[in-house]
Amino acid sequence: MDPIRQWQIESFLGRPLSRRDVLRGGLAAGVGLILGQHVTAYGLPSPSPARPGAKARSVIQVWLWGGPCHIDTFDPKPEAGSDFTGPLRNPIATNVDGIRIGELLPQLAKLADKYSIIRSMTHGNNGHETAAYMVQTARQPGGRDVYPCIGAVVSLFRGYGAGYKGLIPPYIVLTQPQGRFSESGFLGTRYKPFATGGDPARTPFVVEGVVAQGVSTERQKNRRDLLAKLNTLARAMPNDPQIKALEECDRQAYDLILGDAGKVFDLSLEKDDLRERYGRNTFGQSCLLARRLVEKGVPYITINYGGWDTHKGHFQTMQRKLPELDRGLATLLQDLSERGLLETTIVWCCGEFGRTPRVQWEAPWNGGRNHWGRVFSVLVAGGGFKGGQVVGASDSKGEEVKDRPVYPVDLIGSMYALLGIDGTAKLPHPQGQVATALPSAADGVKTGGLLKEIM
Repeated sequence: MDPIRQWQIESFLGRPLSRRDVLRGGLAAGVGLILGQHVTAYGLPSPSPARPGAKARSVIQVWLWGGPCHIDTFDPKPEAGSDFTGPLRNPIATNVDGIRIGELLPQLAKLADKYSIIRSMTHGNNGHETAAYMVQTARQPGGRDVYPCIGAVVSLFRGYGAGYKGLIPPYIVLTQPQGRFSESGFLGTRYKPFATGGDPARTPFVVEGVVAQGVSTERQKNRRDLLAKLNTLARAMPNDPQIKALEECDRQAYDLILGDAGKVFDLSLEKDDLRERYGRNTFGQSCLLARRLVEKGVPYITINYGGWDTHKGHFQTMQRKLPELDRGLATLLQDLSERGLLETTIVWCCGEFGRTPRVQWEAPWNGGRNHWGRVFSVLVAGGGFKGGQVVGASDSKGEEVKDRPVYPVDLIGSMYALLGIDGTAKLPHPQGQVATALPSAADGVKTGGLLKEIM
């Protein structure tokens, strides 16, 4: 079974499709029966209209997996000396007076009026999985429950719970899942992101479950016709509601594969000059695809941009990664703005932590940077966030928070507020436990307050 069709069936079920499901009276009858049971017994979350003041409709998360260095990007410290800056000692002015960023980000420097920088993000955790969990859930690791990340929560309240009707799943990851923590947590399979796989910089972009490599559209249509001819059960029971439910899953899957919906993944429909502006690489074309998904109304898109875990050869890697980030992210912000989408689309860019401010010149690191969760930077734009601002500050060497600490709960809570999601809203828990979108003071999570200065 192709992944899209499986995802649609599992969306009805609210859990993974098991071998027993498939074997119970045949795929059509078995799954049809379960679909009927699921809708009756479990249902979907009640629709949750946006609260008054909601400004954002979609989110694009640019996830720099591995942890980018704040000193090399959005919090330069040229006065700290070469043991902290390495060769990147010449930050550049932006189009906003008083704000400087890293020298390898010239295109973003021209757009500082469109985004704000948080320079005092902190959680103090230096483990990839645990820090990623904290930044994306606002929770402390090691608790009784594994909580869903922000993408899954948005998928719940602004996707299924708000009557999302799109054929494309409401939570998309471009292109590979992180695989180091459970994004959906206790919400289960229905709220896991759909990871496209493939490479949008290639033509065609082979999206798992949508585009079959080496299979033409005509051949796909012939396969569908043959499957319909073999589906004797559906012809024998034309009015059975469970069979009709399964047929609807089948129709939607093929509409995505062969119809207009799937064309959102076809970047050849974009002008060549725009594709060049984004950069003809996986990250740049992922940014372009994210914009197209926002246009289709997809609530949450993550661009999983790895390669930032630079324990060795850090500056050599930055010479390649930072220009890619600069080009793709700057073009995304500009493109969204020109199309009138930035004001309703949150863009946030960061990793799970920063990197050690002091360069590790000694062997075996030879100019590397380690993990650093004490203080790091986040870029936020659109969806109600103001541009041209800096929130908080690190100390003179970028080692500690100097002013206005911002914790994960503050950042995620601010995004929820702009999306119209109530932080006290209940999450459906499989054991019936009380669980809310955001932790409360009783959970012992540190907070510095919502980012009201840029909202």
